[in-house]
Amino acid sequence: MSTNFNRIRVWTEQLQITIPQLFFKYYNELNIQDEEALIVLHLLSFEQEGIDFPTPNDLMQRTNFQLMTISQILQRLMQKGFVEISQSTDDSGRITEKYSVYPLWERLLELLQSKEQQQLATANKMDEAKIFQLFEQELGRLLSPMEIETIGMWMDLDQHSPEIIKAALKEAVLADKVNLRYIDRILIEWKKRNIKTLAQIEKHSEQYRKNTMAQSSIHQIKHQETIQQTKKVSFYNWLDERE
Repeated sequence: MSTNFNRIRVWTEQLQITIPQLFFKYYNELNIQDEEALIVLHLLSFEQEGIDFPTPNDLMQRTNFQLMTISQILQRLMQKGFVEISQSTDDSGRITEKYSVYPLWERLLELLQSKEQQQLATANKMDEAKIFQLFEQELGRLLSPMEIETIGMWMDLDQHSPEIIKAALKEAVLADKVNLRYIDRILIEWKKRNIKTLAQIEKHSEQYRKNTMAQSSIHQIKHQETIQQTKKVSFYNWLDERE
């Protein structure tokens, strides 16, 4: 998250962000009132004009709010942690102050990350439910309580993702060994090799096939050599023996 925060700080300082669409979309979920959102937008507008620290009087001239109301809104925004007053020193050594909405972008990113995690968790739950159905389809029967527990442990304790378990099931189907013990051995082997993605599985399977083909070729060559050597050996024909 810190990388994203630093990037947002750079963007805002370089005025590459004006009025983010995300702010319009989510400010209500951040518990920002409409009047507070309006003041935020005016602060951003003043910042674009090079006025980093507009006074309540400056804000009053652009709104229908009274001076006291604007001061209260600014105070609420700072109390809620959306706006802060930062200090810096200019070239002449004078300390200057400015309003910063960087904490607002920070909170917005936290909200988006939380939403993304919730969506991912929901998707995982759906995938987990489909995993059990997929096993029942391949086995041609309902899962036993022990089998349900085993598959659940793969996901909860061993932290295998549904897509990895599906890949292991596919390997078992291809090998014509669709049973949980064989699939468990596959998952243990992948975990031992730190295989966590479908791309890694594909690479590992390809390498395995290459090694298997190479070993098969070597075996065939050795077998042919053995046959050739056998042909070269002379046998005594006892039927041709003369007394």
